[in-house]
Amino acid sequence: MNGQSVPDFGILTDKAFQKLYQNPEDCISYSQSLLMSDKNIEHKIVLRKIISQAYALQGNYVQAVNISNQKDEDITDENVSAFAQLYGEYNLADQYQNLGLYSQSRKIITNVLSDQDLLKSKHLKERAVLGKIYQLQAINLGITRNYESALQHLDKSDEYLDEKNGENTIVKQENTIFRATFLMRLNKLEASKKLLDDVIKEIDNHGGSVFLSAFAYETIARYFFLKEDYTTAIIYLEKGLLKIDTLPYNDMKLIYYELFTKNYLALHNDEKYYDYNNLYTDLKTKLDGNKKEGIQYIVKLVETYQNKNIEYQKQHKLGQLKNVSIVALFFVVGIMVYSFYESGRSKDLKKQLGFFEKQKEREELMLVQANKQKNDIGKENKSSEKDVLKVSKEKEDEILNKLMEWEQSDNFLNKNMSISMLSAQTGINTKYLSEVINTTKGKNFNGYVNELRINHIAHLLKTDPAYLNYKVSYLAEYSGFSSHGAFTNVFKSITGMSPNTYIQEILKNKSA
Repeated sequence: MNGQSVPDFGILTDKAFQKLYQNPEDCISYSQSLLMSDKNIEHKIVLRKIISQAYALQGNYVQAVNISNQKDEDITDENVSAFAQLYGEYNLADQYQNLGLYSQSRKIITNVLSDQDLLKSKHLKERAVLGKIYQLQAINLGITRNYESALQHLDKSDEYLDEKNGENTIVKQENTIFRATFLMRLNKLEASKKLLDDVIKEIDNHGGSVFLSAFAYETIARYFFLKEDYTTAIIYLEKGLLKIDTLPYNDMKLIYYELFTKNYLALHNDEKYYDYNNLYTDLKTKLDGNKKEGIQYIVKLVETYQNKNIEYQKQHKLGQLKNVSIVALFFVVGIMVYSFYESGRSKDLKKQLGFFEKQKEREELMLVQANKQKNDIGKENKSSEKDVLKVSKEKEDEILNKLMEWEQSDNFLNKNMSISMLSAQTGINTKYLSEVINTTKGKNFNGYVNELRINHIAHLLKTDPAYLNYKVSYLAEYSGFSSHGAFTNVFKSITGMSPNTYIQEILKNKSA
């Protein structure tokens, strides 16, 4: 950005960004008024991104995708600056992350961060974007439980946020809260608590962003939940929810409702549990529907993008185009279709013993995978996939590595998980996925996902005492099952015992 507009525009966008964390509706109105009067291409891209973020915080993912991908007729590849291109990559990675497509987001960012010349940039605006990109990647790594690497990316993010303005201050405060979250996941609870106490004090002393305050209170409530101090956790949740109760931060409210549900369940307060569970269920249904529409909308954009690229390739007789992660989304056609779950089988002692043995093996494997994971960011496959069912050994190994990486996330807990959604998240053709799952896992897609869910909830019951207090109906919903009955049937088919029997066995072993 150059000319006399630089400082003026910097002040205006800084104000717009701060409004994003005070009231998203005010942010949209203010930013749109700037957008209407500004003719600068780079300015428009930045303003549309801020407006997009405001819509995303409200859970309006379709409008978020729509506004951030709008282009003016006078914008061409030739007149878009390096900064605008970088901002476009950041925008796309952020959109994928908002829609839960973390693998796609991570691949885009990995490509951006491989540019060593860019990483040495001295331009403050580029450095600010790189700071945000490192933060996004930290979140992606946290989703796959690679917490040590996530912490390193947050450190890099802070290094790039060296300009003194309101926007960078907010991003750094967000980094502190994310850092506390990852430390908590690494069981460094007291170090996490100290960071949260400090950042809450910092936010409150500077007038306080209501969204950041709510984010920090929600995170410290998790600390007390892990300490099994549910009453204190609720106190912090009430403080945080009060900050945003009248504001349309629906994504954040959903997290609050879920945490209230967990804490009141642990306290056996059925009335409060059902109140917040109803709020959670209603809002989650609404946001899931919005997210589904957002994914469908971005798929249409991908199709348009692909068609233009194919035409461009024909006209100019170019070689193979750069394979970007959005190609994977082309396969998202039947997204959000409900899975049908396996029927129950008869239980027996042999199955129970076998399940506990597998649990031990799985825990050992998770440790091995965690160490290996940072070296397993797959290389993009630049060859076109053919419509055949026979998968080569090399291709099978590649798919199994991606599935192993995907299994480290919690994406399989999504009750709308389908093979099309898995295709979008891993970038693998649905036919290849189906073939490899059937031949190597010995079961169909539904059976594969359900086993992951049961293993996950069984592990939580075994390692986190709080889950032993939850009702089976909540465990079923948390695990991604459509009903209590479906959860119980699948649990029996895999473990050889009902969920209640499994819980009693754990309690018996703890008291022995």
